[in-house]
Amino acid sequence: MFYIKKFLCLFLIASTISCTSQKANITDVSPAKYVATITPKDLMQHLYVIASDGMEGRQTGSTGQKKAGDYLINQYKANKIDFPKGAKDYYQRIPSTFLNAKRNDNLLDSENIWAYIEGSEKPNEAIVISAHYDHIGLKNGEICNGADDDGSGTVALLEIAQAFEIAKKEGHGPKRSILFLHVTGEEHGLLGSSFYSENPLFPLANTITDINIDMIGRHDESHNDSSNYVYLIGSDYLSTDLYNICEDANKNFVHLAIDYKYNDRTDPNRFYYRSDHYNFAKNGIPSVFFFNGVHADYHKPTDTVEKIEFDALAKRAQLAFAVAWELANRENRPVVDKSGN
Repeated sequence: MFYIKKFLCLFLIASTISCTSQKANITDVSPAKYVATITPKDLMQHLYVIASDGMEGRQTGSTGQKKAGDYLINQYKANKIDFPKGAKDYYQRIPSTFLNAKRNDNLLDSENIWAYIEGSEKPNEAIVISAHYDHIGLKNGEICNGADDDGSGTVALLEIAQAFEIAKKEGHGPKRSILFLHVTGEEHGLLGSSFYSENPLFPLANTITDINIDMIGRHDESHNDSSNYVYLIGSDYLSTDLYNICEDANKNFVHLAIDYKYNDRTDPNRFYYRSDHYNFAKNGIPSVFFFNGVHADYHKPTDTVEKIEFDALAKRAQLAFAVAWELANRENRPVVDKSGN
């Protein structure tokens, strides 16, 4: 009996050590393998659909925008990424009364599109990764395809979600939950993200960060010599932790030149206030905006897929994924240690 008890004791100790080791391996796994699943080829495949003439410029509430929404949902279904818990489907429906309340642009009912991967250890804490999938429709009878604005961010979300799902299938799912949020009505005043912030699926107090991606497929005149850069805006406005996470993720995995030109609070363009992250940041949620700057085709029919630099788009999407990975798996949420002003 003594030997049996001794054997069982040793077995339990060994099992505990083994389980602890396995847990450590899951915690410490590098995201590099999953970063590499975000490819120019896959982004191109999605963008040729999202920014096609058949989407008619994705005006808020239009038939073309709804077609784009259908495509997004079908991709999430194909990758077995479900809609969020607490939701009836992939739509957060927004009535025209809300969309036209501030300025009457005669917008029709529209929808935010959302998908979700539940966290394994802290499911009640959520990271939002956002991009707007609307554009400006027709201009003087010509289709404005919005390949960069914001087709680029829209397809980046698809690839980032797929990378997280691949990791989950291999036993490395995120510890915190991730909400992939395609918002509508950005071009008419950040309306979809405003609606979400006023009607959040997850309490804003439990939303630890918003990573917003709006125009990451081109370069601007300040970077004619190289597209190996990205503008980051807002990462240090509320949280030193978020700033450091972005810097470290870039140094460890992607190696872009991070340009903080538009992060300057005195910048006359005021980009910090002009994309969907702001509706999270104004509620005290640490937020970062990924951006390539404006170019000559901004809001014109010439913003087409043929002009997208897919290698640059892929690297910027990879950086957003690497930042999200760290936020999803680190022990503590980023500390809010700044005022945001």
